[in-house]
Amino acid sequence: MSQIWKDEKIVPVTLVEAGPVIVTQIRTKEKDGYQAIQVGFGTKKEKNVKKPQRGQFGKLGNFQHIKEFKTDGDFNVGDVLNVGQFKEGDKIKVSGLNKGRGFQGVVKRHGFHGGPKTHGQKNRLRAPGSIGSTAPQRVMPGRRMAGRMGQERITVKNLKVAAIDEKKNILMIKGAVPGMRGTLLEIKS
Repeated sequence: MSQIWKDEKIVPVTLVEAGPVIVTQIRTKEKDGYQAIQVGFGTKKEKNVKKPQRGQFGKLGNFQHIKEFKTDGDFNVGDVLNVGQFKEGDKIKVSGLNKGRGFQGVVKRHGFHGGPKTHGQKNRLRAPGSIGSTAPQRVMPGRRMAGRMGQERITVKNLKVAAIDEKKNILMIKGAVPGMRGTLLEIKS
């Protein structure tokens, strides 16, 4: 994140490299059963590109990231999408994977308070406590327990475009977006 001056006020912004994104393939209802476009972003060195990708993207370039999006718009293979499609003040929706935090206990993952420090409880401070009655003799589905945390798709709505740098293809979004540096984001207007 960074900050910019706007109308004599500091505005917190997230700098996002948004393009150029090239349409590599078009999915149609007649052929595929749904309507979508496949886009490529970022370039790979020629030696790292697999043989099937050379055929599909040989004319357009070799891409580091390939993603498919459902859309209603009219696009052609080779169309370039960049930050020029957005305007200052546009409301957008940003989706992406949030930070992965690995295997976490119930205190961090679900906000449990843990047990008391005294009354004969030696090392049960961050333990979950009882996990249910003895009658069903199994753990019921949906029980909040320790496990993997993060790496979930998060969508943040009603973010505003604060500024645009068309030369560097940088979109300055007011506020925070999901994920960490280098995460691939989906930006919709």
